[in-house]
Amino acid sequence: MRLRDIIIWCVCIVLALALLIIAGMRLDYINSQRYEMKLISNEPLENAPPSLAFATVAMGAFRGLVVDVLWMRADKLKDEGQFFDAKQLAEWITTLQPRFASVWDFQSWNMAYNISVAIPATQPEERWRWVKNGYELLRDQGIELNPTSVLLYRQLAFIFQHKIGGVSDDAHKYYKLQLALAMESLLGSADNQHFEALAEAPTDWQQIIKDANVASLITALKSADKAFASDDKFVSNYLSLRQNTSRFEPAASNVIDNFRGTAGLAKLDIFAKAYHLRNTWKLDPVLMHELNKVYGPINWNDPNKHLPLDWRHPDSHAIYWSVKGLQIAAQEQSREIGMDETNTDRMVSHSLQNLFRNGKVFIYEIPAKETSHTFPPATGVSQTQKEIFLRPDLRMFEPYNKSMLATLEKYKALDKDVYESMQIGHRNMLKNA
Repeated sequence: MRLRDIIIWCVCIVLALALLIIAGMRLDYINSQRYEMKLISNEPLENAPPSLAFATVAMGAFRGLVVDVLWMRADKLKDEGQFFDAKQLAEWITTLQPRFASVWDFQSWNMAYNISVAIPATQPEERWRWVKNGYELLRDQGIELNPTSVLLYRQLAFIFQHKIGGVSDDAHKYYKLQLALAMESLLGSADNQHFEALAEAPTDWQQIIKDANVASLITALKSADKAFASDDKFVSNYLSLRQNTSRFEPAASNVIDNFRGTAGLAKLDIFAKAYHLRNTWKLDPVLMHELNKVYGPINWNDPNKHLPLDWRHPDSHAIYWSVKGLQIAAQEQSREIGMDETNTDRMVSHSLQNLFRNGKVFIYEIPAKETSHTFPPATGVSQTQKEIFLRPDLRMFEPYNKSMLATLEKYKALDKDVYESMQIGHRNMLKNA
């Protein structure tokens, strides 16, 4: 071998070693960035067969092959009606590939639609538990791990609009009632001023306790009942106290009475509701306030102003999550509008139509024997039961019409077929109205 060749070989070897050393030095930084950006998921599977657990560890980067097999098996179980087994497989898939948006879509649909209706209609509380599991899975886990997936926002909106807001399920009135009661305790008959206060409320616990008036109230409640000792559970227990004092020590109710009418109680009340909306319902009061101003029913006394949406209604939630998805889609640069975004736009217009046709919510307490439900009230429970009714809200026509005209303008130059189909839908709505 010539000397020149030997020198070239030596230089290449030295250069290769140097590059390997430099790459190794950067590895820790790269891995830390992957963890910060949540691009790694190595959580072990729980309750998985030993063969699956071994395969996921042994195959490493080839875990995608395991996911393919599990996905085909889950799809087959769904077709066979074995929804609970399909759910278990879907949970393993989400653990193996948490950024696979379609599996979150599949699992939420399976819970809200397939598993829920597998339970007899005479057990609406059990059906509601699975519907709730379905939308909470998307809201609390799927979207958190896939924050740019318009598909998941649309699917979450669809569960509120169709499953809860629709009439295809025999227990649909029970679903509507549970959602309405949960939101009524937080918002009730809140006006625009109340929503503005919610939007401006502190976002975390450390901010609210800096207020001397609120701090004294918090201290008094902690002294009155040990249930308020934990800061993590303080807000939820406070909201429970305001709804049902019998669950707590009488001294806690006395504290509320002593602070009634004070600025401290008013501030804590607003903070607790805003905190619960943000952290439990994942609803941003700032965006809620903005949606009220755009999509809320017009005020007959002043048609230039909008009243707040009724957040007891499932279609208000559908609008919220649809708009969130559209905002995410709009952030993409050099994007092409796909079917997910188009269907999400349709979701907004359809929800506004639903609010026009059935946007007014009425909840009455009536004797249990007069309700449409066939199951008797539980032993020891009052012999009255709440029933929900929905009626047309003509004030919603103008928000729908303005929104639809803006959507038509968006698609006029983008997609002729979509534009024409939306035109037909708009024209039909105008005729019906």
